[in-house]
Amino acid sequence: MQFHVLGLGSIGSLLAHHLRRAIPAEHTITLIHKFRSAAEETLALGNHIRVERNGIITTASDFKVDAFDTPPPNSRSPTVSSPPDPKHEPYRSFHAPIDSLFVTTKAHQAVTAITKLVPRLSANSTIVLFQNGMGLHEELMHRVFQIPEDRPHFVLASISHGVFTKAPRHVVHAGTGTVEFGIIPNPTRNYEASLRDESVPAYERQLQLIDITTPQDPDFTRYRSLRDTIAALLLLEDLHTVWRPMHEMQVILRRKLAVNAVINSLSAIIGCRNGDLFISPAAHRIMSSICYEVSQAFNAEYQSGTNDSIERLKAQGVDVDHVSAMRLPGQLSKTALEEEVLKVASATRGNISSMLSDIRHGSPTEIDYINGYLLELGKMYGVRMPTTATLLNLVKMRSHIPLDQQF
Repeated sequence: MQFHVLGLGSIGSLLAHHLRRAIPAEHTITLIHKFRSAAEETLALGNHIRVERNGIITTASDFKVDAFDTPPPNSRSPTVSSPPDPKHEPYRSFHAPIDSLFVTTKAHQAVTAITKLVPRLSANSTIVLFQNGMGLHEELMHRVFQIPEDRPHFVLASISHGVFTKAPRHVVHAGTGTVEFGIIPNPTRNYEASLRDESVPAYERQLQLIDITTPQDPDFTRYRSLRDTIAALLLLEDLHTVWRPMHEMQVILRRKLAVNAVINSLSAIIGCRNGDLFISPAAHRIMSSICYEVSQAFNAEYQSGTNDSIERLKAQGVDVDHVSAMRLPGQLSKTALEEEVLKVASATRGNISSMLSDIRHGSPTEIDYINGYLLELGKMYGVRMPTTATLLNLVKMRSHIPLDQQF
C-alpha cells in the first residue's frame, strides 16, 4: 500500500508521524508538499517528523516526499533546473499512484489540492477527509468526481487532539482527544453488515473489516485500499481511533459543526482564547441563539429525511401508516449543543482556535464550511438563522481588516 498525506500542518504532521510508527515499513508513507523545493528541504533536514508530548519527543522517519509542482516524467518543463540527487531518489515518489490519501488541509484548500491529484487517483483509491465544517464531500462529488463509477471510496473523520507547530516538522501534542471516522455508504455493499448479525448478541456486535472485503472477494482489488486504510487507522491506538457507524458519525460531525460555529467564529471576531469567551453573559446569549438555530435546522433536515423515506415506500406500494418518524437525536438538541460548546471551550481554554489563527496570519478561514454550511441548510429547509448569518459576516469583515491597524 502507498499512503499519502496531503496537508502538512500540525494535524497532518501528527497523523503522518503516527502512521509511520504504526504501519510496517513495507507500506510507504508519502508527504505531499506544495512545492518541490519544500519536498527537497524535508529530505535535506533529515526526512523525519518529531512529536513532543509532555516534554518527551518521539521521532518518525523514512518518509517519501512528493510535490504538486513537479512535472511528469520526461517533461521538459523549465521548473526542473537540475537532475535529481541520486542519494535522495529512494525517498521520492513523484507521480506514483495513490492508494490511500489522508487530507488534512483546510476545507477551502482541499478541492483545489485534490483536483491536482485526480490523475493519480482511481475508483480503487480511498480518500480520508479530516476537515473542520461540513459540505466538502458533497462539493467534491459535484465538482471533481462527477461520475459515480469513477469515484474513490471516502471516509469522513473528526479529530479532537490539540496540536500546534513548534518548528518545521516538529509539533507539540498538547491535548489528548480522539480520531473518529466512518465510511461513506456504498449502495452496492454494506460496510456495517456485522451490526445486524442476528447470530451475535446485540451488545457484542461491532464493525468488522470483513464487511469491506476479503481476499476471496471477486472485487477484492476494488475494495482493498478501503479495507487497508481502515485497518491503518485502527492501528493508531495512541490517537484513540474509533470506527463509527455512519449514522453515529453524522451526529458527531454535526455536533462539532455547531461547536465550531460558536467558538471558532466568536474567538476569531473577539481575538481571544477559547476559555475567555464565556466569561461574558453576552457570549452565552449568542451561543444560546446559535444552538437554537442550528438545532432547528438539524431537526428540519431529519424530518425531511423521514418524509423522503415515506414517499419512497409509498412508491413501492408499502403500507406507511405505521412508519415511525425519524426523531432528532438528543445530542443535537439545543440544550445538548450548549452543553457541548461549554465543555469544549473549557477543555481547550488555553487554546487559540484555528479560525483566529487564520485571521492573525491573514489566511482565508473555513467559515463558509461552518456557518456557511449551516446557512445553506437553513435555506434548504426554510429555517431562519439570523445570528449564524451575523457571525459569518463579522468573520468575513474581520478577515478583510488588517489587525492592529494604526489610525
